[in-house]
Amino acid sequence: MTSAHPRGGRRRAAIIQAALEVFASRGCADATFQSIAQTAGVSVGAIQHHFGSKERLVEAVDSYVLQMIAAVMSQPEPGGPAEVGQRVRVLFDAHLPVLDYIARQLVDDGPVGRAVFDAMAAAGVQRWEHLAESGATPQGLDTEWAGLNPLVLVLGAIILRRHLDRRWPEGFATDSQLSRWERAMNMLISHGQLKH
Repeated sequence: MTSAHPRGGRRRAAIIQAALEVFASRGCADATFQSIAQTAGVSVGAIQHHFGSKERLVEAVDSYVLQMIAAVMSQPEPGGPAEVGQRVRVLFDAHLPVLDYIARQLVDDGPVGRAVFDAMAAAGVQRWEHLAESGATPQGLDTEWAGLNPLVLVLGAIILRRHLDRRWPEGFATDSQLSRWERAMNMLISHGQLKH
């Protein structure tokens, strides 16, 4: 059940955000209503009122995550590899809990991890097939792997973010490090898979 009252909508959104953080750090199976309620600053009863069950809360978090990814990554369709990198950068800048949740889902082979991987893999392979058809790639490039390699690099950074954070005093998800990462990714892709 959801409330039409604005405060109820804010409370529901706060619960989803808290669940997103708790699920990302503990996994859905190990998360409890108590830990989510404490993170959200609400009662367990409020979670039960808005969602009824843990399964419905997981569904709401999954829906929220997929909407965030779709809003950033596919509206409109990215033009090329550099633009895809810019959109991933937006996710790191503005939606870090979403990426942490996706990382957990990818490692746990969860449904959202599969959905994100499958959608991004299909879009990446299709993008590189179009580039190959237009003559923008070296002769004989394996377009399937050309589409998957950048995805593996991006998802690797998402999954390993906390380890990358340890590498720099300011952390990985900072403007300076994300800029460096984006430039390095673009150079790798443009000089390794595109004609000069």
